[in-house]
Amino acid sequence: MRLATKGLCLSLAVLAVAGCAAPRADQGVPQTMAFAQIDAEEAKIADLADAIARLSPSIDPDEAARVARIAVEEPLQWARDWGMEDAPYIHNIKVNRGTKPRGLCRHWADDLQARMAREGFQTLDWHRAIANHDNILVEHSTLIVSARGASMEQGILLDPWRLGQGELFYSAVRKDPKYDWVPRQEVFAQKREWKERRAAKAMR
Repeated sequence: MRLATKGLCLSLAVLAVAGCAAPRADQGVPQTMAFAQIDAEEAKIADLADAIARLSPSIDPDEAARVARIAVEEPLQWARDWGMEDAPYIHNIKVNRGTKPRGLCRHWADDLQARMAREGFQTLDWHRAIANHDNILVEHSTLIVSARGASMEQGILLDPWRLGQGELFYSAVRKDPKYDWVPRQEVFAQKREWKERRAAKAMR
């Protein structure tokens, strides 16, 4: 009996130690979610890289892959740096009030363009475009990538603002379901013309 009791105690002790060492079922959930997020990001990077490469046979696939990784990954870090906690329009209000440092659509486009410029891409061109330029409340800016020498309309827009939290939205410019894009230089020229007309009218 004494031997059996000792054996039972030893078995219980082993089970106790094993129970402490084994992870709880809920401990695996955050890790699973993290892996799922990584998989989703990698899938998006691969899809975007393929879409860019298919714009033209002149595009270097390695350059397309670099663009895709930067466009997907870096805005997510910027969102953390800028303290994004809300939907895009709410965050805009906070930026305009001065309680958040950056996060307007033009900030995303400016920073993404500057980041891409550091790479020295040889087979790609970059374009800036604006939508809804006749309504300051819903005016929107974006960056567009195309093959070298191609027009903006033949490119793919890269928009980390639209979905919030730095998650990249991308689409062929002509297939954007929400916005009609106009080259930024055309918008600036039109706004200068409007300003000159108002000034001339005020002087009458």
